[in-house]
Amino acid sequence: MSDNARIQAAVAEGKLLSSAAQTIEQFRQAKLPLWASQSIDELVAREAWQELNDRFYRFLEFGTGGMRGRTIGVVKAAAETGTLSSSGSPEHAAIGSNMLNDFTLIRAVVGLYRYTSKFLKEKSVSSKPRIVIAYDVRHFSKHFCELAASTWVKLGGEAYIFTAPRPTPQLSYSVRWLGAHAGVVITASHNPPHDNGFKAYFDDGAQVVPPHDSGIVKEVDSVPLSETVRFLEKDTSKVVLLSEEADKAYLAVASQAVLDTHVIKRAKLSIVFTNIHGTGGVHAPALLTQLGAQVKQVPEQAGFDANFPTVKSPNPENAEALSKAVALAETVQADLVLATDPDDDRMGCAVRTKSGKMELLSGNQVGALLVDYRLTRMKEMGIIPKEGSRNACIIKTFVTTSLQDAIGEAHGVKVINTLTGFKWIAAKMRAYERKLQEAMGASFNYDEISLTEKARLHLQHSTFFAFGNEESYGYLPNDLVRDKDGNAACLMFAELASWVKDRGLTVPEYLDQIYLKYGFYLEGTINLYYEGASGNAKIKRIIDSYRTSKPTQFGDIGVTQFQDFGREAIKDQDGELIPKQDLYVLTLANGATFAARGSGTEPKMKFYLFAKSKAKSLEELPQVKQAVKKDLEKLKALIEADARKRAES
Repeated sequence: MSDNARIQAAVAEGKLLSSAAQTIEQFRQAKLPLWASQSIDELVAREAWQELNDRFYRFLEFGTGGMRGRTIGVVKAAAETGTLSSSGSPEHAAIGSNMLNDFTLIRAVVGLYRYTSKFLKEKSVSSKPRIVIAYDVRHFSKHFCELAASTWVKLGGEAYIFTAPRPTPQLSYSVRWLGAHAGVVITASHNPPHDNGFKAYFDDGAQVVPPHDSGIVKEVDSVPLSETVRFLEKDTSKVVLLSEEADKAYLAVASQAVLDTHVIKRAKLSIVFTNIHGTGGVHAPALLTQLGAQVKQVPEQAGFDANFPTVKSPNPENAEALSKAVALAETVQADLVLATDPDDDRMGCAVRTKSGKMELLSGNQVGALLVDYRLTRMKEMGIIPKEGSRNACIIKTFVTTSLQDAIGEAHGVKVINTLTGFKWIAAKMRAYERKLQEAMGASFNYDEISLTEKARLHLQHSTFFAFGNEESYGYLPNDLVRDKDGNAACLMFAELASWVKDRGLTVPEYLDQIYLKYGFYLEGTINLYYEGASGNAKIKRIIDSYRTSKPTQFGDIGVTQFQDFGREAIKDQDGELIPKQDLYVLTLANGATFAARGSGTEPKMKFYLFAKSKAKSLEELPQVKQAVKKDLEKLKALIEADARKRAES
């Protein structure tokens, strides 16, 4: 039986999606390299229909974090695997429209270039489109970086790349530092080793938001597969390699995360740091050491490794990923454990309790601690008024603990809630920057003023960004970087831990003080993973059913409010409309709330649960914590059971 006959029969029998069959035909007609054609033929001959469905049912789409996908298939074809590299990478990234490979990457670069060119023409900018590209330690990251830069230059633009893996926040800043019109990071953050990604940034150093994101997607979608073939051969002869000056410029900005440069030295803070095989090791240990901390790295995890061999997942949100660092901290009696993810935009930590044991903190807890500490210290240092100001703000996402809303309001500053994804936080920063720029005039250089001067001018003419964060372990101290920054987060938390130690307390004791003052808040999450084409359909069923058949009851707990961010007109604290998104926020009769959304970067449905209660004293706080935890676990089970039922119905 011929391959065409096999494909037609598989579609007729319901084994192969018609959309996958159509895309496979596009690939077969596109005059692909021999290895690519052979890989498709092999998978068809093996009748690997589920694999072909997952690889070809759609083209990779931009989500909240850009474009991510598998680079290595579940079922591997011999022609694409070829000869493994010394690091274990296959010879070629796996063929498929829904895979991140040379073809889908080139389509993304061509689309981004064309959109950027049109944007510059509309703004009457005559210079060539300029891009800066960074990459992490993953399979094919360096290759994708060079291929993207080569493609950009062949299209007529200027491309700058780093000579080795660099953190995502450094790319964000470098876009501004170089006056680039766009940026890209080749990374899949903390995803499994078989994934990689393409994160697109615009001229302010932030990830793209409307209308740019939809405009780029439209351009990408219009690039025929056949057009990618002429860019497959890399030529980096005209690509500019960034020197150590780029590192120095970023390090100067990252170090500004620290408000009190003396407290770390005074406290003699001892830290165990792990980069979990990723780019956090490039800068974070040196930055912490320069400020006076005593830093020990986890030796088994210090080296770059695309396979992340010492962890199940290279995600600092997971306790297992920090287990080696915690064990080392116990051995050397360190005060603090700090960990960053592969592209160094997230930071997780463990702190020592009063009893001497190491305790992991959640992203919500770290964020709340940093908000209270930084607002308190900014007032003491005269950066913001002692009574606060509505022209100063913290920015967080709707799915981040409302404890921060309570802290911000008590400090007298504005609390802005955004959609999930740091790009929405960055979009608010851009608006505040523009307002100040308009007030100061065209000759005003925003990036060269000090933090104190920036605060003074923003408080007078715009809104001063004091801190931004999201529950998924992302934190940002200032707006020179427009994405979450693992290096800055390490510095901020080391400063906080030193300040607490200097006062004779532990970090958990400081957190309990916050709970006693503002209320005890507890959060939980549910992550339902659904891979491939069939999984995507299940996620869609959950999202759609929440709108068409709204939940009214979970066990004996009624739903008192249902907010649909995809249909309702919802405004933030600045009075600006929140962009439409499939996000639902439900309030329950017992005072708890939860949010539901599909992940923009991973094949999963996410639920965020929130509960709170007041304690009258520190003695009563343990009982309050236990009662809230029990209620939240009960609610979690009810919401998950309901979601799984919706996925299958």
